[in-house]
Amino acid sequence: MLTAFHRAAWFLIAMLVVSPATSQVPSSPSAARATVTHSTTTVRVDGKAIEMFTLTNGRGIEMQVLSYGGIITSLKVPDRDGRAADVVLGFDSPQRYLDQPPPPYFGALIGRYGNRIGKGTFTLDGHTYKLVTNNGPNHLHGGSRGFDKVLWAATPSQSAEASSVVFTRTSPDGEEGYPGNLQVRVTYTLTNKNELIFEYHATTDKPTPVNLTQHSYFNLAGHDAGDILGHQLMINADRYTPVDETLIPLGELAPVQGTPFDFRQPTAIGARIDQDNPQLKNGKGYDHNWVLNRPGSGLSLAARLTDPKSGRSLEVRTTEPGLQFYSGNFLDGTIKGKGDHVYAHRSGLCLETQHYPDSPNKQNFPSTILKPGQNYDSKTVFAFSAK
Repeated sequence: MLTAFHRAAWFLIAMLVVSPATSQVPSSPSAARATVTHSTTTVRVDGKAIEMFTLTNGRGIEMQVLSYGGIITSLKVPDRDGRAADVVLGFDSPQRYLDQPPPPYFGALIGRYGNRIGKGTFTLDGHTYKLVTNNGPNHLHGGSRGFDKVLWAATPSQSAEASSVVFTRTSPDGEEGYPGNLQVRVTYTLTNKNELIFEYHATTDKPTPVNLTQHSYFNLAGHDAGDILGHQLMINADRYTPVDETLIPLGELAPVQGTPFDFRQPTAIGARIDQDNPQLKNGKGYDHNWVLNRPGSGLSLAARLTDPKSGRSLEVRTTEPGLQFYSGNFLDGTIKGKGDHVYAHRSGLCLETQHYPDSPNKQNFPSTILKPGQNYDSKTVFAFSAK
C-alpha cells in the first residue's frame, strides 16, 4: 500500500516530469504585446531624413517600413517550424531605394493610380488630361514621381493587440498631371492575429482618378530562396482582363476557364507560365488583372499563396474588385538586394489589390473617379500562417 508520504513523493516526481513539457506550449496571442519602434536614418530626401519604423506582433512577425514611399523593406515571418525568414524583396539600406534608374517598386505604396493608364491620357468632364508617361507609351503607378518616391508624414501607434503606422500627405493639384489636391491617409497595421492590414483613405477638391495599392514582392520561402515557380496560388476569380502588347486592357472581361489564367484551384505558378499563349507572351508571364468574385461589399477572399517547402501561407482579402498578379517577369538578375543577393528572373511575385488598369478610359470597368465631397476608402488584409 502507498503511504501518504509515498503518494506525496510520486506527486512531486510527476510535477517535475510534466512541468518542462508544459513550459514549451506556445504563448497565446494576448500573452505578448505588439510593439512599434522608430529610428531616423541618415538618408535625406528634399532636406528631410527618412524615418524607419519596426513593427512586431509578439508572435514572430516583424516588419520594417520607411516614411519614404511607405516602403516595406523587411517582413520576417515564421515557417512551420517557427524559423523566421524575410519574405519580401528589397534592400538593406534606405539609400538604395533612391537609386537611378529607380528599382521596380519594391515594397512601395502606389498612387495616385496603381497600374497603367493607356497613353497617359484620360478625359474627365470634357477636359483631356495628359499624364507623365513612364512605361513605354503608358502611365504606370502614378508616374515618374508617384507616391512611392515621396516622403510621407508618419505617425506610429500601438496597443496590446496591434502596432500601426499612419502615413499622410497632400498630393498637389497637377502632380504628375493629375487634377485636384488629394488628401491621402494610409494605415499599415500588424496584428496579433498575424494579419497585415492596409487601409487607404482619400478626399479631393476636384474630380480625379484614384487607385491606391501596395507593391511588395513576395517569396514565401525567403527573399533569397530562388524563384517562386513552385509556390501554389489560388485566385478567387472566374474572369480576367486580357491586355494588348503594352499591357493595357482590351476592355473585355474574359473567362479564365480553359486558359493558363485559371487559378480557381491551387496551382503551381510555374505549371503553365511558359505555355504558348498570346496573353502570356504579352505579359512575358503573368502580369494581368483578375476580376474577383465578390459576394457583396466589404472584405472578401481574393487569393491564397502557399510555399510547400516552408509551409508559409498568405491569404489576401480585400474590398477591391480586382487583383493584379505579377510573376516578377522583368526581374533579370541585374539587381542586388539584401545581403547582396541577386534577384533573378521570377524570384518574387506581387499580389496588388486594385481597381482595373486603364479604368478612366474604360466605361464598362468600375469607376475610379473620386469627386469632391466623396471619400475614397479601401482595405486589404494579408493574413499569414504556416503548417
